Amino acid sequence: MSTSGGTADPKKLKFRPYWLAISAMVKVSFKASPTAVVMKVIGSFIGAVVPLLTSWFAAQTTTALVDGFGGDAAAGRQAVFYVVATAVTGLLWATWSSVDGYVQRVMAYRVSAFVSDSMFERFLSLEFWRYDDKDTIDLYDRAKRFADSYPRVLTRISSILTAAMGLILAIAALVSVSWWIALILLAAIIPSVYIEFRLSRAQVAHWNSRVDARRRSRMIDENLTRPQHMAEMRLYGVVGHLIGMRRRLREEDEQERLKYDKNHIPKKIVADAIQYVAEVIALIWIIGQIVARAQPVGQFLFVQQIVSRSLSQGQQLVSYLNNMDEDLANIKDYETFMELPVQRDEGIELEHAPSVVEMRDIRFSYSGSDVQVLKGINITIRAGQHVAIVGENGAGKSTLIKILAGLYAPKSGQVLLDGVDRNTINLNSWHKYLAVLSQDFLKYEFATAGENISFGQLNRPRDAVLVHQAADDAEAREFIDKLPLGFENFVSPWMETDLSKGRRRGTGLSGGQWQRLAMARNFYRNAPFMVMDEPTSAIDALAEHRIFSRLFADRSSTIIAISHRLATIEKADVVYMMENGEVVEQGTHQELVDLRGRYFRMFESQL
Repeated sequence: MSTSGGTADPKKLKFRPYWLAISAMVKVSFKASPTAVVMKVIGSFIGAVVPLLTSWFAAQTTTALVDGFGGDAAAGRQAVFYVVATAVTGLLWATWSSVDGYVQRVMAYRVSAFVSDSMFERFLSLEFWRYDDKDTIDLYDRAKRFADSYPRVLTRISSILTAAMGLILAIAALVSVSWWIALILLAAIIPSVYIEFRLSRAQVAHWNSRVDARRRSRMIDENLTRPQHMAEMRLYGVVGHLIGMRRRLREEDEQERLKYDKNHIPKKIVADAIQYVAEVIALIWIIGQIVARAQPVGQFLFVQQIVSRSLSQGQQLVSYLNNMDEDLANIKDYETFMELPVQRDEGIELEHAPSVVEMRDIRFSYSGSDVQVLKGINITIRAGQHVAIVGENGAGKSTLIKILAGLYAPKSGQVLLDGVDRNTINLNSWHKYLAVLSQDFLKYEFATAGENISFGQLNRPRDAVLVHQAADDAEAREFIDKLPLGFENFVSPWMETDLSKGRRRGTGLSGGQWQRLAMARNFYRNAPFMVMDEPTSAIDALAEHRIFSRLFADRSSTIIAISHRLATIEKADVVYMMENGEVVEQGTHQELVDLRGRYFRMFESQL
């Protein structure tokens, strides 16, 4: 079932989704910072009222001046009063703006931090299978785009509120002069609003249809800006090709978007013409009223400014909605993403490491695929046992490990921990007894060598003795000691340590050194169950032999290793040979060699 957000139909103009989206944003903002929302509402109202009040003061001033010119002795004082009132209004508005600007900057940070933190917490708590699900990642991309632009969108909502209030109050002010002029003006604004909504809807549909293309362009950017990728890209001459591909993706995206703008130009011109005709009608009418002495002279200035402001506020409202249309559309993706179920933190608590782990008739297919990656796997692992899982690439070995660790749930079958179905066990309590080193291990490039190791166990204070011991066991101690600051040295040339006598740049590591550091992290965790998926692919054979000799000599840990190196496999108590998602052979190394079957043929060259 797809989790991606729906794409709006650009042919259908619906106002309700906009107000629902704005309402949802206000709710999120109010939850994060009630003060920010209240201040924005007050500020929007004041921002809408002040220009109208200023226009009214200007009209009254003009009328008073005309009356004064005609001989009215009191008119001069009235004109001075309205001028002073205009200045006081401006001063109060300037004072409010200064205070409100500071408050909004503080509140924008709080709201932005709240939204960003909430998204990260939700993303990092999802069920593990979703990280391989394209629909979920597409949804996350759109939701993250909304979250990243949240402060800007919040400001735009304030502008929309101000423009909407300004338009409503301006129309109301015109009604006090002539209801039918107000009606004509309102009717003149509607076509422009309709056209802009149609355009923005088409652009949203276009944006949603090109998520993959934008992701591809972003990945190209990442490759082009990573120094560690530069050697291969320049040696193979792919830099120019990638730049050209990036350019084509960008231009395809922009050309299609501009096509919508171009097609709407004639309609925009017609809509603008209707507005100007309405303005002329209003001004001709008020001139006639003044000439007939049915309205005071100052009403011309009032009507002219109110009409101009009504049209301006209408255009601003449409412009704001158009500019933030994609953001408002994406709030639905944000809400949908934030409602995705997270990994449950409930169930039976494991009080000790299980003595027996049994995988019974495990079958599995990845989300969105009917291909069975695992087909009825049956494996039993006992505490202290050393197990090797072998097979060609694509045989299902890594998937099996992920199911064992609880990262995926099998489509059918059971994982039993001391006879208890793992689905009924609190997954976090099972993870406490696991240490998993995969092929794509993490490189904490922002951290020191010692921190990279200690990240293996954060439930206790960092123990320097154990960190050093883990480095020794992984044969990482030698290169760490050679670093200028040893275990406190950053392991990336992009980081540097601020010392009292100057700054010292971090040191880059080779692939094999990174792998030893990751293995040391695994050892520091000191978990009863140690799972290693091709853990020494970048380490030389002799070092691997020494590491695994120490590992297999220790019966306090259960070791499950995926490897293609015979020197590692032959030390295991039992070997499971996998092929096309099935266990086709099992036994000790010697038993499988004597069998002269698939295992023997796979390792014949090494034998």
